[in-house]
Amino acid sequence: MFPLRDSTPSKHFPLVTIMLIMINTFIFIYTLSLGMTGIQEVFYIFGLVPAYYAHPASAPIGYFSFVTSIFLHGGWMHLIANMWILWLFGDNVEDHMGSGRFLLFYLLCGIAAGLTHYYVNPLSTIPVVGASGAVAGVMGAYFLMFRHASILTYVPPFFLFTVPAWVYLGFWALSQLWSGATELAFNYSASIAFWAHFGGFVAGMILHFFFVKKEQTEYFP
Repeated sequence: MFPLRDSTPSKHFPLVTIMLIMINTFIFIYTLSLGMTGIQEVFYIFGLVPAYYAHPASAPIGYFSFVTSIFLHGGWMHLIANMWILWLFGDNVEDHMGSGRFLLFYLLCGIAAGLTHYYVNPLSTIPVVGASGAVAGVMGAYFLMFRHASILTYVPPFFLFTVPAWVYLGFWALSQLWSGATELAFNYSASIAFWAHFGGFVAGMILHFFFVKKEQTEYFP
């Protein structure tokens, strides 16, 4: 299922949401110019490699990779999917937090996602990149803040459904938890960081209470 549109209009210009999309896109295009070898080097330097932290001194940029990894992507579809979800849900969350608070919230959710992945896969030597964990935090905040909103959803090959936000986002979160649990149960490494997604989502649910502006309470039922 792929979300196309939500029913919640934003009241303010989503400055940080747009800036994040532009920054991620610029960095991705730049990494493409480096060629495959250069991209791999960037991923191992700026991506999150859990095994580095068995001996933190071996990490090329220390713990900064928990932040820098959020701004790297492995391909066009990876980038487009993350940026579309950020655009779809980020404007409304930013609306109720304010730009500065939203930026800090976004980064903290990304760090929480990275920490979740690290604790589940502490010996992994595979670099993890992508804004998915931070974006999942935005989804987690939206799940509670706008749970009565509607999401127009595309189901391949040609079905369109409108579902409540809490159904769409709740199903997505449970699918990440199920996939992550399956990965652990059968002891295999997936190409998708399911636990980072789930960790980011839960972080967004918890942290959003501390970032929503006090006067913004109309989203509560």
